[in-house]
Amino acid sequence: MGEERVRRSIQKWEKELKSYHMNDFERMYDIWLDSMFTKVPDQYQERILNWADQWFLYTYTFLQGTNSQIASQERILQTARSFDEQIEEISDLKRLSIEQLTYLADQQLAKSRVYSFTQGGLTGTGGWLFLGLDFPLIMTLNLRSVQLIGNSFGYDMNNPIEMILALKVLHAGLMPKRFKFEAWEELKKELDSIDTIMEKEGGALDENWLEQPVNHQLFKTLAIVMFRRKLVQGVPLISVGIGALSNYKLSKDVTLFAKNFYQHRYITEQIKEES
Repeated sequence: MGEERVRRSIQKWEKELKSYHMNDFERMYDIWLDSMFTKVPDQYQERILNWADQWFLYTYTFLQGTNSQIASQERILQTARSFDEQIEEISDLKRLSIEQLTYLADQQLAKSRVYSFTQGGLTGTGGWLFLGLDFPLIMTLNLRSVQLIGNSFGYDMNNPIEMILALKVLHAGLMPKRFKFEAWEELKKELDSIDTIMEKEGGALDENWLEQPVNHQLFKTLAIVMFRRKLVQGVPLISVGIGALSNYKLSKDVTLFAKNFYQHRYITEQIKEES
């Protein structure tokens, strides 16, 4: 019963992605963006994407070894033991029902969005230090969230296959909405040949993923700089609100995408095991 309810929820979300249509502004923006990117020499395009790929790989590995991440994984296990006392490690979580696992993931979603909201609010104070650190911090927070959502569904995120898959989920979640359905379909295909994911050539990134985080960062920074001198009792409330809500929305998009993906993956694997 619970599995069917989750499946309907995923299908409803898929339909929303599929039915999304670009407006005229987005079409014009696509044409402009493509023309700008093609003006960059191929070797520099490749260098930019390779650098970004490497940054995410290093950051992923670093996060997995931090005390904060280890403590978060232990909290997931502690909560899971309220459902099943015999749970000892992350892989044991797959013994739980899809609704119990979703409950664990929802806890991570809520925390992630609070962290992003808070971090965005600090950025909105307008200090150049916070503005400069905002982009790597929000990317790191969202990457950490994807890792913990994967953990919540019983996947060992230290596994190299899980690492590549999690990065693909993050990048798809960061894409503009008009690209998300295509990215979603590609990720579902990846599940059919997951054992060969390490053998595929090329990185996880393409130029489409850059648009959302770059636009998000550019417009948010401009808005914060514009309104940071408008103070309410000594606090730039407008720019703080812009930073907080902007980062919250980005985190919401990424974590919802990740939650739906790992739900779909869990259900698919259950069906295969039963057949």
